[in-house]
Amino acid sequence: TGKCFYTFRGHSAEIVCLSFNPQSTLLATGSMDTTAKLWDVEKGEEVATLNGHSAEIIALSFNTTGDRIITGSFDHTVAVWDVGTGREQNLLINMPTNNNATEKCSVPCLCVQLWDAVTGTHIATLAAHSKEVLDVCFDYAGQRIATASADGSARVYNAGTKQCIAKLEGHEDEISKVS
Repeated sequence: TGKCFYTFRGHSAEIVCLSFNPQSTLLATGSMDTTAKLWDVEKGEEVATLNGHSAEIIALSFNTTGDRIITGSFDHTVAVWDVGTGREQNLLINMPTNNNATEKCSVPCLCVQLWDAVTGTHIATLAAHSKEVLDVCFDYAGQRIATASADGSARVYNAGTKQCIAKLEGHEDEISKVS
């Protein structure tokens, strides 16, 4: 019908990412205000605010059962949160910055780092792009990983073997999102 049921308000800056849980009962939003929020889709109410990052949240996603959510931030950390309590369960370090005093920017991330979200253990590095990786996602079964890059290509990896099984080319410019 195109009818708007709810307008969620509560962030103090732009919302830059969002995700539904697998049951489609919760919506998570990540914001430039350094927080993520969980919203009850049925009631139109805020359920929890996830505080802990020191910079903008630029990516988030629920796990396949919907009891955990992972957030990625410009503070170069990735956090795993318990959806029921809204508490941080684990903090993973993402890509380090280039601390060379002559350079003011971060090292571009040309690869994808895989981590065990429960233990915080590094599992693998997927490296194949020639320019910065801009987005990454798992399929719903957790068997494949897709990446999008500024090099104009996307890649699909087997999550078990960590091998690239498809290289998708054809865009003339960067691919900023993959799903």
